[in-house]
Amino acid sequence: MEQPLRIVIAENPPARLDKALARDVPEAASLSRTRLAKLIAEGAVMRGGEALTDPKGKVEEGDEIDIMVPVAEESHIGPEDIPLSIVYEDDDLVVVDKPAGMVVHPAPGSPSGTLVNALLHHFGGKLSGVGGVARPGIVHRIDKDTSGLLVVAKSDRAHHGLAAQFEAHSANRSYLAVVYGVPDQADPRLMGTRGVSVEPGNVLHIQSGLARHRTDRQRQAVYFDGHGKHAITRAHVLESFGAPPSMALVQCRLETGRTHQIRVHMAHAGHGLVGDPVYGGKRKAPVKAIGEAAAAEVTGFARQALHAAELGFEHPATGEHLSFEAPLPQDMVFLLAALRGE
Repeated sequence: MEQPLRIVIAENPPARLDKALARDVPEAASLSRTRLAKLIAEGAVMRGGEALTDPKGKVEEGDEIDIMVPVAEESHIGPEDIPLSIVYEDDDLVVVDKPAGMVVHPAPGSPSGTLVNALLHHFGGKLSGVGGVARPGIVHRIDKDTSGLLVVAKSDRAHHGLAAQFEAHSANRSYLAVVYGVPDQADPRLMGTRGVSVEPGNVLHIQSGLARHRTDRQRQAVYFDGHGKHAITRAHVLESFGAPPSMALVQCRLETGRTHQIRVHMAHAGHGLVGDPVYGGKRKAPVKAIGEAAAAEVTGFARQALHAAELGFEHPATGEHLSFEAPLPQDMVFLLAALRGE
């Protein structure tokens, strides 16, 4: 089934069909530039009954353009009644506080029980469609065992606008992590680590390429030979624990958002995350420094101690800046309390 949409090209149109449509298609149609390009290629854009398949084709003021928009198909992913912590929601997007242990999107090995399954049930079929399919638009992801904030698009328009912000690195993302050791610019080992520097305010700056490990395809690795995607992490110590200080609560801000970025970069700097089974190494809790009770809590922590605590972006429809915070989950609250000796 198709929903016909007629557009009348306004005055002073751009020279190209695709740009003119992107300008003149009403926002309520929720058609991104990417979606419009696909419809042009499919012959679904017509003038006077003739298909316009060249995105560079010329249009003139007053041209009546008909777009045959397919009704969004039902997703092959099934809805599941899974509780969600909804932080914010409107017609364009939803912000959720994801619990640790939940996969974001179905994949081999995790075909159900995911955030997408839960959102499909939550929306109850009220989705305008992303890419022509009635599904949530996943703009960014956090690991299964990382907790915290995610924004998900409910329409093509929102998906395109949010994706552009994440691609341009203009969205604000701040994480809290508990790490081994205390990053300190006075540490010659740390300052001698390639890709690591310190910015004003004792902010650790870690910069490298990130790509799949050459031999272990389940891991990401740091590269400095032009291989991989450019990645920058900034980390700042909020609190240290132990006598002498041997562990820390660190705030990490992402300039880029690569797979496992914080986990890989902090491990590269010699400050792997507590509970990280992939990058944390075989480090043992410093019993003498933090005490037996805290050491037992560190040793028994069942996931990487990482929480997406802050998320900020411009609303893709209104331009309003939105900012959200998610409190630490109970497992990290208990971990920090043990490290403080509470």
